[in-house]
Amino acid sequence: MTTTTRDLVVGIDVGGTKTAVLVSDRFGAVAARAVGPTALGAPDVVVERIAVAVEGALSEAGATIADIAAIGVGVPGRVDPASGVVTLAVNLGWHDLPLGSRLAERLGAPTVLENDVRAAALGLHRRRVFGAVESLAFLAIGTGISSGVVLDGLLHRGANGLAGEIGHVIIEPDGTQCACGNRGCFETVAAGPALISRTLAGWGAGGNGRDGAAHAESDVTRVREIGAAAVYAAAAAGDPVARDVVDAAGRAIAWGIHLLALAYDVERIVIGGGVSHAGDAFMTPVRLQLDRYRASSSLAAEVLLPDLVQLLPAGADAGAWGAVTIARESLGLGSESLGLGSELPALALQGREVGHV
Repeated sequence: MTTTTRDLVVGIDVGGTKTAVLVSDRFGAVAARAVGPTALGAPDVVVERIAVAVEGALSEAGATIADIAAIGVGVPGRVDPASGVVTLAVNLGWHDLPLGSRLAERLGAPTVLENDVRAAALGLHRRRVFGAVESLAFLAIGTGISSGVVLDGLLHRGANGLAGEIGHVIIEPDGTQCACGNRGCFETVAAGPALISRTLAGWGAGGNGRDGAAHAESDVTRVREIGAAAVYAAAAAGDPVARDVVDAAGRAIAWGIHLLALAYDVERIVIGGGVSHAGDAFMTPVRLQLDRYRASSSLAAEVLLPDLVQLLPAGADAGAWGAVTIARESLGLGSESLGLGSELPALALQGREVGHV
């Protein structure tokens, strides 16, 4: 791809396990994609590994650092967009990390930061992936659980920069200890690690689980290596432990949807994240619980409209495109500058999936 100086925009989506890099031109054409494990550890190590991933993607695009107009980074936890400092990234163990300034110094390009799920929500809105709606919520179910909300076209960050941290709302007061310090948070029931740990505990870690049957070591290994997708597969195959775990997660996710619907009264609630990649197996218990809400309450029936909840399609790369979106907006580039009109949703879905949400 032939580029001109400072013609490229880079989006970096930092997830609990994977970091995705997406390079595009100012008009939204993809120049390169890359994905690798999320760097953990000392700040210098984190910054260097992210920078190397960006350089690798640029090399694939036949470009250099000199071609970058702006870099956008989506990161879990509380982010101060003004200072570029990440705090309270609980699942990554990052506290007071000046990621924005360090990446800008390392890569020599303007760098802006935003919470990853909020950035994804903004990207979905700007690219009109789910129609010309002015308010939407994106609920990401992955290594952790979080949401991003766009109201009247504006990203809602909250008074303390923590708007959308729904994963740490307590739903089981006497439940499992959460990484945040409390017990029974939403994440401890429906996030990927919770599905895995609950299934293995129910199976007795390979011995006789509460269903009374012995589980082969291969089943345990599959869950440990593949993760939540293997739990949903086991549930679909009739395993009673996995089915109980999946059903409990579905009820919790429906609760989260109901909460977002009542709190914000948005036009769309989009569900994404690594756990949601199980597709219909993931959505079926969620839909069943939403139907129960509608049947029991006229208020729930009024707010939980049939087209309210949408599952993010595989390959949408919401996190990476969200990071590209915040980089574009830092340059004053609106969605109209993409020049795609009604073709905007197709842009979001092209190519292979690289992001975690």
